[in-house]
Amino acid sequence: QVQLVESGGGLVQAGGSLTLSCAASGRVGSIAVMGWYRQAPGKSREPVGVWRSDGSTNYADSVKGRFTVSRDKAKNTVYLQMNSLKPEDTGVYYCRLITTPVFNYWGKGTQVTVSS
Repeated sequence: QVQLVESGGGLVQAGGSLTLSCAASGRVGSIAVMGWYRQAPGKSREPVGVWRSDGSTNYADSVKGRFTVSRDKAKNTVYLQMNSLKPEDTGVYYCRLITTPVFNYWGKGTQVTVSS
């Protein structure tokens, strides 16, 4: 089995920064996609930033220029560096892993709260 453990969430003031980490353990195999989604209160879960096995990254328009996804291959860990945080970035941030062949895994989530 594969487990994803997120860390790094918390409370921060608007304009501040946080770095989230997601470590994958178990029989991970070949990683196709690893990244971050978030769910704000009363809203659907949405992609924030993802890393793909071809080395490319994709971001939601709302976070471009402020958030950066990176991956440590040796540690099977993906990071989300979040700068210039806004109150609308508040939500539960989930790590997602998609392997090859296709298996889909989710972490339990970490809360990020940005105060105005």
